[in-house]
Amino acid sequence: MRTTRGFRRTAAVVAGLASTLTLAACGSDDSATATAATAGEAADVFPITLENFYGETVIEAEPTRVATWGWGSTEAAIAAGVYPVAVAEQLWTAGEGNLLPWVEEAYDEAGVEHPVVLNDDAGGAEIPYEEFIAATPDLIVAPYSGLTEEQYEQLSEIAPVVAFTEGPWTTPWDETIRLTATALGREEKGEEILDEIHAYMAEEAAAHPEFAGTTVAGIWAAPTTLSVYTGIDPRVGVLTELGFEVAPSVAELDTSDNGFYFELSWEKADALESDLIVSYHSTQEEADAMLTDEKALTIPAVGAGAVAQMVGPANVSSVSPPTALSFQWEKGMPALVDKLAVALRD
Repeated sequence: MRTTRGFRRTAAVVAGLASTLTLAACGSDDSATATAATAGEAADVFPITLENFYGETVIEAEPTRVATWGWGSTEAAIAAGVYPVAVAEQLWTAGEGNLLPWVEEAYDEAGVEHPVVLNDDAGGAEIPYEEFIAATPDLIVAPYSGLTEEQYEQLSEIAPVVAFTEGPWTTPWDETIRLTATALGREEKGEEILDEIHAYMAEEAAAHPEFAGTTVAGIWAAPTTLSVYTGIDPRVGVLTELGFEVAPSVAELDTSDNGFYFELSWEKADALESDLIVSYHSTQEEADAMLTDEKALTIPAVGAGAVAQMVGPANVSSVSPPTALSFQWEKGMPALVDKLAVALRD
C-alpha cells in the first residue's frame, strides 16, 4: 500500500499521545479529570461557543467525559488525544456491542479501557437516553449524525451537544474532525491532523494524475433499488481530494431535496453518466452479481467496466466516509485508492 511517511508518522504521534492516557470508560469523575490533565493538550480557550443547525452550544470548561454519537467523532476525538467514555454502536459494521476495528485497535494500543457502547439498533431513529445518562458525559459530540431537533434538545439536558451545522448526515469528513477538535479545546491539534491527511491525499493525487478531472458517482445497488450518493455526501466528496469530480448527472438526477442520497429507478440508470462508478456492497456475492446484472450494466460506467467496489461492512464503512483513524487503516482509503487506479486502468 502507498502511504506517505508523514501520514504514518502522524499515526505514531497519536499512538504516542494515547499511551500517556489512562482514562477508563467507567471510571470516576476524578480519574477522568486526571487523565485530561495528563494529556495536557487542550488550549485555554473555554468557554467555547459553537453554532449548529438547531441553535448554539456553549462548552463552559474542558470536557473530561466525552460521549460520541453518529459517525467519525469517536475517531476525531481519539486522534486529538481524547478517548470517549461512551460511543455509538455501529451495528452493521462491527456487530452488537462491538467497536469499529480501527477504534478498538486505538484503545488497545493505548492501554485504555474500552468505552461504553451506546445501543443504536434503530440506526439513529431512537436515542438511548438512559444509557447516555448512565455514562455521565460532560460533552456529547455528534457533528456527523442524524439527530432530530427533539433528540438534540433532550440530549442537551444531559450535556452540551455538538451537532451538525448544515443538516443531518451532511458534515464533510474534515469538518467532523475540525468541529470535534475545536469542541475539545484542541483546535490546533485538529488542524495538524487535517494537514497530515490532506498531504497524504495530495500525494496520492500526484501519484495518480489519471484521477484529475475524472467524473465519479457513488452507488449502493440492490436487485430492486439503486441508491445514488449526492455531491454533498462526504463519501463522495472526499474523492475530490484525489482530483475526481462528482459527475454532473448526479445533480441532474437528484430528487433528495439536499439529502445525502436519492433512489434512482433502474429505468433511469442509463442516465447516470460518469467516467467511474464506486459501488458499495455487503458481500462479495452481491458485488459480483451487480457486475452481471443486466439492469446495472445499463449504467454507462458499469457497462464499460469502470467500477471500483468496496466490499464488506468494515471496509465499506472505513470510507463511508473515512475518519481520522480509517484514513490510515490499510483496508480503508489506501485500498480504495488502489481500486480506483485499477478501475481506470482496465
